[in-house]
Amino acid sequence: MVRAGLTAERVTLAGAELADEVGLDQVTMAQLARRLGVKDASLYAHVRGLEDLRGRIALLAADEKTVRIARATVGRAGKDALVAFADAWRQYAHEHPGRYTATQTPVEIDPDLAARAPGPRRAVELTYGMLRGYGLAEPDLTDAVRLLRSTFHGFVALEAAGGFQDRRSPQQSWLRALDALHTLLEHWPSSREGESS
Repeated sequence: MVRAGLTAERVTLAGAELADEVGLDQVTMAQLARRLGVKDASLYAHVRGLEDLRGRIALLAADEKTVRIARATVGRAGKDALVAFADAWRQYAHEHPGRYTATQTPVEIDPDLAARAPGPRRAVELTYGMLRGYGLAEPDLTDAVRLLRSTFHGFVALEAAGGFQDRRSPQQSWLRALDALHTLLEHWPSSREGESS
């Protein structure tokens, strides 16, 4: 019997909150059931299991992060858009570490559920749109997207792990990294220059 008021959305949100508290890889169905005050078996009426739950958390987080980035970048272009985009990304990662991890971890997601989720698709559109402001076209757009994602994710992952022990604040390094990325994007070498013969 399905507990009244328990839905897939409520289970997912509770799982996301738990992931932020204990880490995505530490979330179990038993922990989540205790948090919701139900028996473990009750959860399976709403999610198929732990992998399904992680996929749902990833989609929820992708939606949340994309909305935050969209709000931060609306009406902005060039360096202003890049900094707003990057700061929104980093802030989300700091505030929601478990959810953020879900967006960066390969998980199996129900194709029907993924098709209905706007977050991942909108994230791609926002990123490519921002980079088109630098005059980039394919295949340079894809390369630039990968560079930004690698830089942002690498920075926040190292920061979360306590990897920056120098006296210089991570914020100062973050701002310099964004300056460097902006300069690189403005002077991006054409794909012909980067291809070996």
